[in-house]
Amino acid sequence: MLLIREVVQEAIAAGYLSLEAENQMQHLFASAKWDLEDLNAFMSLQLASMACRVKQESLELSNLRDLSEKNLTQTIGEH
Repeated sequence: MLLIREVVQEAIAAGYLSLEAENQMQHLFASAKWDLEDLNAFMSLQLASMACRVKQESLELSNLRDLSEKNLTQTIGEH
C-alpha cells in the first residue's frame, strides 16, 4: 500500500503535486492508515507549496477556471 510520505517525496522531488496524487493522499488520510511520519511529510509538502517549490495541479486548474469565468463575464459585459 502506498504511504502518504511516498506521495509527498515524489511531489517534492518533481516540484509538482498532481491531482491524482492529491486524491491519493486524501484517500490515505481518510483511511486512518497513516502515522506521525506521514503527517510530518504532509506538513513539509504544505511548506514547500507555500514557498512555491511545489506547484499544485488542483490550484492551477482552479486558477484557469477563475480566469475563464472572468474573461467570459468581461466579454458578456462588453456586449
